[in-house]
Amino acid sequence: MGFTIGGIREIRSGTRRRGRSAECTAVAEFTGLWGWDVVPGARAAAGVCSCGRSDCPAPGAHPLDFAPVVPAGATLDEVSKAWSEFPGASVMLPVGQAFDVIEVSEPAGRRALVRLERMGLPLGPVTAGPDGRARFLVAPGAAAGLTRLLYRMGWDDPAALDLRGLGPGTHITAPPSDRGGLGPVRWLRPPALDSATRPPSARLLLGTLAYVAHRSRA
Repeated sequence: MGFTIGGIREIRSGTRRRGRSAECTAVAEFTGLWGWDVVPGARAAAGVCSCGRSDCPAPGAHPLDFAPVVPAGATLDEVSKAWSEFPGASVMLPVGQAFDVIEVSEPAGRRALVRLERMGLPLGPVTAGPDGRARFLVAPGAAAGLTRLLYRMGWDDPAALDLRGLGPGTHITAPPSDRGGLGPVRWLRPPALDSATRPPSARLLLGTLAYVAHRSRA
């Protein structure tokens, strides 16, 4: 069952009620430590999106259009106040400002992450979602240059590798929120001071990601 507060259809959930303080703390960490903007996002339950649209194309996996950005630098008190205006909102991060994203299947992403760590290459945060996708945070600009960079490395088609670049105008769901009502997003590699504020160049990771993605699809 749900009810409407301030234009948002909130879907009752004991898990969600317990998770609000954890999400506020996570948002304050993202804004205060890592310098990321955060946007309140929609939730979904039984395929119904909290945005209120019956024809929502991405239930529980998009920002709330009417919710303002919580800016980088916001404190826990400021975050708590902002989040209180949007009960049950998920945590979403705008892509293309502090970072771009390279997305790949989670099994390939896990194998690539092991290889990259063994090679001692610089790595940024990596998330995994209930949609079966791993998302590597890399320096801004990667999405626009992904096809060209892959071509220079000898790979012709990102789609054939099941690699996708996310850039400006897109958002990702951040831990500990759930995505699309399917389950929580989690960290495969959590943020750290040396990587979250200065994510690595995509070219340092892309060769390994492409190779492992290709082997996974062979």
